[in-house]
Parts: sequence; structure tokens; C-alpha cells
Amino acid sequence: MPKAFPREFREDVIRVFKSSDSSIAQVAKDFGISPSCLKRWLTIDDRESADPSPAARAANESEALREANKRIKLLEQENEVLRRAAAYLSQANLPGK
Repeated sequence: MPKAFPREFREDVIRVFKSSDSSIAQVAKDFGISPSCLKRWLTIDDRESADPSPAARAANESEALREANKRIKLLEQENEVLRRAAAYLSQANLPGK
């Protein structure tokens, strides 16, 4: 069974990782823990906190972006239909026809 780290130590490691641009492996090496241990701590912290990690935020933003792109495509199709209908109706109202 691996040794248990104090909660304050875990919080410090998580804070350092979130405030730096270093990789999980580098931060884990700096603190003398395994990368999988740090990854597990980050997962637990994400579940417990209201402020998700950049990876979780990116996943949420990615989903929102996909939804927005679907909506944009639908609106562009509707706009094209309306543009064609307006062109057709304006041709029908020309004098001499």
C-alpha cells in the first residue's frame, strides 16, 4: 500500500500544477510522486470543486462549440431558402410577366 500524503501537500501540488504550464509528468517528478497519482488527485479535485480543470473546461467548450456550429449551419440553410424565395417572388412581380 502506498504511503498517504497529507491533504495540504496534495492541495499544494494541485495548485502548482494548475498555476503552471508544466506537464503532469514534470510536476509529479518535481514533487516526487508518480504521474498517475497526480492525475488521480486532479480528477478527485475536479469532482470536488466547482472550478473544473482546463481539460474538463475544454471538453465542455468543445461540446458547446459543436452545438453552436450545428445551429449556425441550420441558420445558414434557412437563410439560403429565404434568399431564394425572395428572389423567386421578386421575379414573379416584375411588370410584363
